[in-house]
Amino acid sequence: MYLVIKTILTALIIVAISEIARRSSFLAGVLASIPLISALAITWLYLDTKNVRSVVDLSNSILLLIPPSLTFFIVLPLALKKLDFFYSFFISITVTALVYFVYISLLSRFGIRL
Repeated sequence: MYLVIKTILTALIIVAISEIARRSSFLAGVLASIPLISALAITWLYLDTKNVRSVVDLSNSILLLIPPSLTFFIVLPLALKKLDFFYSFFISITVTALVYFVYISLLSRFGIRL
């Protein structure tokens, strides 16, 4: 039952943001830019495990992975100026995945393991 509650609550937040975006892209952007998913994941992890070390590790991993995730938000608007939505979305996800791969490879060369 707990898993169902977590899933429903998380889904409701995502749906609420997408509904708010229809009325105000700024407000939805503010809500989406708050690390809601990260905060929920950290909360669920702590409530499930009561392990602070796991929360610290997840928080550090999230922090380290912010730079490559920004790629999506750079590529998408640029692609949308030239292509339709689905091509732009696919290209943005693909480029972001490639940047993640390169970034994680670089981190590992410096001894940083995620």
